[in-house]
Amino acid sequence: MKTILVVLDGLSNQVAQHAMGYLHAECAQGNGHYYRLTCELPSLSRPLYECILTGVTPVRSGIIHNGVNRLSRERSVFHYARAAGLTTAAAAYHWVSELYDRMPFVAARDRHTDAPELPIQYGHFYSDDSYPDSHLFEDAESLRLRHDPHFLLIHPMNIDDAGHKSGLSSPQYRNRARIADGLLSLWMPRWLAEGYQVIVTADHGMNDDRSHGGILPEETQVPLFVFGAAFSLQPDLLPQQTDLCGTLCELLGVPHDKPLCRGLLAEQRA
Repeated sequence: MKTILVVLDGLSNQVAQHAMGYLHAECAQGNGHYYRLTCELPSLSRPLYECILTGVTPVRSGIIHNGVNRLSRERSVFHYARAAGLTTAAAAYHWVSELYDRMPFVAARDRHTDAPELPIQYGHFYSDDSYPDSHLFEDAESLRLRHDPHFLLIHPMNIDDAGHKSGLSSPQYRNRARIADGLLSLWMPRWLAEGYQVIVTADHGMNDDRSHGGILPEETQVPLFVFGAAFSLQPDLLPQQTDLCGTLCELLGVPHDKPLCRGLLAEQRA
């Protein structure tokens, strides 16, 4: 099944519980389910992009801080999808390109990627943390319409950017979460109507010191929303961040050797 993964960078579960009105409304209608997930450590961006997309913890992958500038040594959902002959795309921060496509990121070459031989075949990558989320979702939709990928990653940064500037308990941070929810309300109904499976989560949260990286609940607890016919919508599951790669591969129907949360999947997918 075609699948979209949305990673809302820096969205703490503390705010996701009340700020994501559209996502919770879809869940209330029986179209999805909301879970709380605890991110791996350290609660930093590049290590957790790697964790989400490969199912490998930062300490095991060696991507243990944001300054580890090298290609991933693990197999990601992009690799598994490509090995099965599927099409991949991403509208994401440039660190994702550096992990799975080419290192270092060269904007003139990599910002708009059209390279069928790479793990992420088609991409719009940005390097400015204030790059508007509205533009990023438009980038993603243009990739979807143009290339019809089986797997599409969408990764906006404005929530995290607001958190670093103003902190967890600020209206700026909360309102950026609400804006992202509004953007999802613009695009997600058409994805669901066309039969996509959609996962919305975050890499890590945010604290009142305008940072993250430690073990505080506001830094480590993030939301996990799932939408689509392939999901069981069972309550009381305890999915792990390391389960996401394998679960995505199951949704895509591709062979893999990653852990997954089978309870998330409807019986026909288990």
